[in-house]
Amino acid sequence: FVQQTEWSLQLMTQRALEAEGNVGKLKQEIFILQGELESSKAENENLRASQTTNLGAAKHNIDFALQNLNKIIMGTNLSIRQLSSEAKSLYFVAEVLKSTGKISEVEAEKE
Repeated sequence: FVQQTEWSLQLMTQRALEAEGNVGKLKQEIFILQGELESSKAENENLRASQTTNLGAAKHNIDFALQNLNKIIMGTNLSIRQLSSEAKSLYFVAEVLKSTGKISEVEAEKE
C-alpha cells in the first residue's frame, strides 16, 4: 500500500511539474499575444489616423482642383464671348467691304 501511495505521489508530482511547465509556457504565450494585441491596436489607430489624414488631403486636393476648374471655365466663357464679339465685328467689316465693292463696281460702270 505504501509503495502504491509513493508511486501515486510520484505520478502526481510529475503531473504537477508538467502542469507548472505548461502554465509557464501559457503565461509566456499570453504575454506574447498581449504584446501583439497592443501592437495591433497601435497599428490600427495609426491606420485610422492616416485614413483621416488621407481623406483630408484628398478633400483639399479636390477643392483645389474644383477652384482651378471654375477659373478655367470662367476664362473659357470670357474667351468665347470675345470670339463671338470679334466674329460679329469681322462680319460687319465683311459687309462693309462687300458694299464698298458694289459701290466701286457701280462707279466703274458709270465711267
